[in-house]
Amino acid sequence: MATTSKIEWTEQTWNPVTGCTKVSPGCKHCYAETMAVRLQAMGAPGYENGFKVSLMPDRLEQPMGRKKPTVYFVNSMSDLFHEEVPFDYIDRVFDTIRATPHHTYQVLTKRALRMGEYFETRVVPENAWIGVSVEDRKYGKPRIGILQTIKAKTRFLSVEPFLEDLGQIRLKGIHWVIAGGESGQGARPMQAEWVVNVRNQCLEKGVNFFFKQWGAFGEDGAKRNKKANGRVLDGATWDMIPARLLPNSNSAMELRQRLFYNQ
Repeated sequence: MATTSKIEWTEQTWNPVTGCTKVSPGCKHCYAETMAVRLQAMGAPGYENGFKVSLMPDRLEQPMGRKKPTVYFVNSMSDLFHEEVPFDYIDRVFDTIRATPHHTYQVLTKRALRMGEYFETRVVPENAWIGVSVEDRKYGKPRIGILQTIKAKTRFLSVEPFLEDLGQIRLKGIHWVIAGGESGQGARPMQAEWVVNVRNQCLEKGVNFFFKQWGAFGEDGAKRNKKANGRVLDGATWDMIPARLLPNSNSAMELRQRLFYNQ
């Protein structure tokens, strides 16, 4: 079933696909892989194959049973545009999205080329936010250009794990940027100046900026528990999110276009 999420920028996760394979450095310490192995050991339904790509057609209609407008992160435990997920199955995922216009769906991928190919002949539903991961210059930044070619009402970037200085990034047609450091065993440090650089570009271009976490290394570079390091950048909590597609929503994640400063 869809589950309540601890991810700061969403409400629930919906996984009509589970499992994935590594494609770039951002995948090195994949939390979904670790979680899938744990769920397999626990005998959890849907993880009999561990982290092998598995289609879950019995989950396709899960959001239809929820009347309350909800923000769903699609496939937190996989990548919808993985090469082993047929286009006709992806069609079924988007059929559910279209059938539930009261919900908002966040679709994030590292496989931008395949996503671009998919949408060459299909229209992105207005309640689907389309995003790509941008963890570094070599693998992440080229995905931005592909995303910008897709006609979508809301496009976003997830700069997490943030692995190196990105320099100048192309933000035309981008509505939201999430940034965050890596956590867990073997986490790679993120430098404060990298984050500030991206934040400043977002503010200059009028793009919503959301700082998710410092991760294992704090603003001062010290290694601690990620909760202790928190998510304050330059003395502020950056929770900028694109305007909600549905103006009458009473969701707890009512989307706002302002900053929430620590008092």
